[in-house]
Amino acid sequence: MESFLIWGLAGGVLRGLVGYVKHRASYKDVRFDWGYFLSTVGISGIAGFAAAVSLRQLGVTAVEFSALTPAVMFVTGYAGGDVLENLAKIILKKP
Repeated sequence: MESFLIWGLAGGVLRGLVGYVKHRASYKDVRFDWGYFLSTVGISGIAGFAAAVSLRQLGVTAVEFSALTPAVMFVTGYAGGDVLENLAKIILKKP
């Protein structure tokens, strides 16, 4: 089970990295901020971890899969980070 959680965390971390790179590419003269970077990646990793745990505990299986694989958990972790980012945008009313 630990490997599933690690893959969920890894998917969330990747989502955080993608979000950070997207943020830096969208705005000119953005300086590197370690606090922002680590919080973005960390929170996305935790969201991915939580999404993987939830999926695993519910016993949900994907449409062509009889069992949850590390790849499915990685995608779940990535999507968990994406959901968290979009919720934050809605709450903070950012475009």
